[in-house]
Amino acid sequence: MPALKLVLDSLPVLLQGMLLTVKFAVWSMGFGLLVGLLVALMGISGQRLAVALARGYVSIMRGTPLLVQIFVVYYGLPGIGIALEPTPAGVLTLSLNVGAYLSESMRGAIVGVARGQWLAAYSLGFTPLQALRYVIGPQALRLAVPSLSNSLISLIKDTSLVSVITVTELLRTAQEVIAATYQPLPLYLAVAAIYWVLSTLLAGLQHMLERRLALPGRH
Repeated sequence: MPALKLVLDSLPVLLQGMLLTVKFAVWSMGFGLLVGLLVALMGISGQRLAVALARGYVSIMRGTPLLVQIFVVYYGLPGIGIALEPTPAGVLTLSLNVGAYLSESMRGAIVGVARGQWLAAYSLGFTPLQALRYVIGPQALRLAVPSLSNSLISLIKDTSLVSVITVTELLRTAQEVIAATYQPLPLYLAVAAIYWVLSTLLAGLQHMLERRLALPGRH
């Protein structure tokens, strides 16, 4: 079948695009975790200004489309003298976007740890930061695994949006092949299949992590 042959011939190029997609997602998730942790800590700090800033940031990032955020960073920032290449612009935008969602997941997980755990840590002479690092943090991480994993799966799919700023990830790679072959349907179906495989593998890994990190008494 001509369509199948086209997909097989294009597969090496599509796989290269897939690798860039995975790299994009990993970098964005890493930076997003740092952003999310900082915002989560601001949100539970009890300081009015920090809480207001955290809530405002989360509200803006969750209340505006990711595509618009990409346009603001890549096309808008040069207007104030900040010009970024497509790849850094894409990673920055995805990191800031996913960081808002991760912050809520981490804040909820930290709040979900029993208050008695904080009191027990304080009774041992821990400072609030030490209590968070050694006692609360590990427990909160276990609670946050499902949300964090879901965010990574969503991030894998959201990377397709950076194709609009000429980043040659999976979707952009397919579009370039389509421009040369004029066969959009089989190639877009192949791209959809690759995204599906990635999401399925990550979902399986999430299930394994949830079982491994499950708190005693939970299944």
